[in-house]
Amino acid sequence: MSIRIINGGMLTTVQDNGRIGYQQFGVPVSGAMDQQAAAIANILVGNEDNEAVLEVTMLGPRIEFQEANCIAVTGGDLTPQLDGKSFPMNRAVAVQKGQVLSFAAPRSGCRAYIAFAGGLDIPQVMGSRSTYLKAKIGGLEGRKLDKEDIIAFRAPTAQLPNMEKRAVADAETFTKTDVTLRVVLGPQDDAFTEAGIKTFLGETYAVTVQSDRMGCRLDGPVIEHVKDGNIISDGISFGAIQVPSEGKPIIMVADRQTVGGYTKIATVISADFSKAAQIKAGDKIRFVQVGITEAQDLYLDRKAYLRALREALSHTYDPSAGPAKQPPRPQKYACLPR
Repeated sequence: MSIRIINGGMLTTVQDNGRIGYQQFGVPVSGAMDQQAAAIANILVGNEDNEAVLEVTMLGPRIEFQEANCIAVTGGDLTPQLDGKSFPMNRAVAVQKGQVLSFAAPRSGCRAYIAFAGGLDIPQVMGSRSTYLKAKIGGLEGRKLDKEDIIAFRAPTAQLPNMEKRAVADAETFTKTDVTLRVVLGPQDDAFTEAGIKTFLGETYAVTVQSDRMGCRLDGPVIEHVKDGNIISDGISFGAIQVPSEGKPIIMVADRQTVGGYTKIATVISADFSKAAQIKAGDKIRFVQVGITEAQDLYLDRKAYLRALREALSHTYDPSAGPAKQPPRPQKYACLPR
C-alpha cells in the first residue's frame, strides 16, 4: 500500500544521498540537505543509509498512512504529531493504517526527514531517487509533493526487531540562531586580501531570505578581493563558499550548479553540513578556520558513529539487561551527535 499526501506543506521532496557521478555532464548532485539526519532516520527503521526519505522544509505536510509501517523523523524539530498528538523524534515508531502524520510549527532548525521502513516506491533516475526541482528530475515527477499525491511502499513492515532501543537519545539539535561553521580555506583564498580573509573569519553574517537548496546567501561586511570575484569556472562542492565581486558570501549546498565562475574563499567541513542545512533566514553565522587533518578526522568520526549506531541496533535487545546502550560518541572530537 502507500501514503497519501493530504497537504504537501511548504516544500516536501523525495531525497536520498544524491545523484553521484553525473556532474561532468552538468547534472547537480541534489540529495538530502542534512545527510546525517537522513542517514540516522534510515538506520532507525532498518534501511540502508541511501534509502529515499522525505525532506520537509519549515511547514510540514499532512500524510495519511494507507498501510501499517514503521517510520522515524529526524533533523530539525518541526513539531511532528500523529493524529494530533506529540510524535517522538529520533525514534522508530510503528504507525497504523488510517493514522495521520502532521507538523505544527518549527521549534528548531528548518528541515526534518521522514524515513519509512522498506523504502518508498520511487523510480531511480541516474542511480538516485532524489528530486532536482529546477530540471524536474527524479523524485515524484521531479516536483515537490502536493495534495492527493500517492507514494507506495516497497517493503513495509508493521514491526521491527529491537523496537525498544531504536532511538537516538542525544541526536544533534539546532536550537541556536548564532551558528559557528568550521571551514578549510581555499581553493581561491589567494584571490582575497589579508584584510578580506580577516573580515571573513572575524565578522558575523546574517542568513537572507534569498536562500534555498541551491545556495545560502549571507549579508554582512564586504569581503575584500585582490582584484574581483571572477575566475574561470571550476567545480563546486557542497559547502563551498563563493564570494562574488560584491563581497557577500554564498554557501553552496545540495542543488548547487556543477561549476561556477566566482572565487571560493573556503569550504564548510563535512562534519558541519548538518548545521549548514538547518540554518534559516535571520540566523547569524560566524566562520572558524580548521586544518585539513582535523576536518578529515571529524568526517571519519561521523562515519564511525553511523556504523556504531547500525551495529547497536542489530543486536538482540534483552529488557532484563536494563536500558539499551547508545553508541559511544567519537573519542577524538565530540562532533556528532551532540
